[in-house]
Amino acid sequence: MKHTYKAFAKINLLLDVTGRLSNGYHTVQMIMQSISLHDTVTVEQTDEPGIAITCDVPSIPTDERNIVHKACKAFGLDSGLHIHIEKKIPSQAGLAGGSADAAAVLTALRDMFKPGMPMEKLCEIGMQVGADVPFCLIGGCCYAEGLGEQLSPLPCLPRDYRIALVKPDFGVSTAQAYAALDSIDIAHPDTQQALAHARSGEWEAMFPLCANVFEQVLDLPGLAQAKEKTITSVKLAITKQNPAKLVQLTGSGSVVFAIDGAGALAGLGEYLGEFAPVDCGVARKVTTF
Repeated sequence: MKHTYKAFAKINLLLDVTGRLSNGYHTVQMIMQSISLHDTVTVEQTDEPGIAITCDVPSIPTDERNIVHKACKAFGLDSGLHIHIEKKIPSQAGLAGGSADAAAVLTALRDMFKPGMPMEKLCEIGMQVGADVPFCLIGGCCYAEGLGEQLSPLPCLPRDYRIALVKPDFGVSTAQAYAALDSIDIAHPDTQQALAHARSGEWEAMFPLCANVFEQVLDLPGLAQAKEKTITSVKLAITKQNPAKLVQLTGSGSVVFAIDGAGALAGLGEYLGEFAPVDCGVARKVTTF
């Protein structure tokens, strides 16, 4: 029997990097929201040895480099599975596409083999796979602390908000972005005030306090640049088309989102690469079809 799930992307309404641990990992404070853009992940039990992974995007690895393979191993399975991924979430975008796929696989394995497993235990397994996986399991809107695994649910953005996504034709190295942050004095956002508004659903008051600290370094020479384009120039191009409630980088990039920017996707052809701009909405959590 096949088990098919929607694996939803996320955006960072707020992202602050608060420290660097001795092991090289960074502590963060984030407000994250699931959005309706999703991959479709199908998991099927087979009699074949090993874990077979297939994907409709040829550039996505289908061997042990794929995070869903790591998810299976963390769950305690290393054979008898076929996983097929239909990709809609672009890679290296800050949208947690890989983590969303891993969360969908973990949800499927729980439903198939351990339906009584509590979400807390599933999130513990997810943290072994990746820092964003626990959020992708829970979904909706959450405040995240620590390495991203300490999650507190928040009210979701209103369902009638539209979210425009633009992936420029250049990428961002997450490792280089963190290294660049380590080299500067970060201007930290007022996370607690933004969080207070989010808890009350006061979105119009929260949006002016939102920030992503990676924006402070992504215009540095050699980082997230191509043909003189920068994250700042992409944001300006979006804003010029139509004022939105919030225009911001998600994750370490390179996707920029605009909330309720109805015309935000017009006139951006010179910035776009393989993925067309996307108009999407608010989502909740991993769901089955």
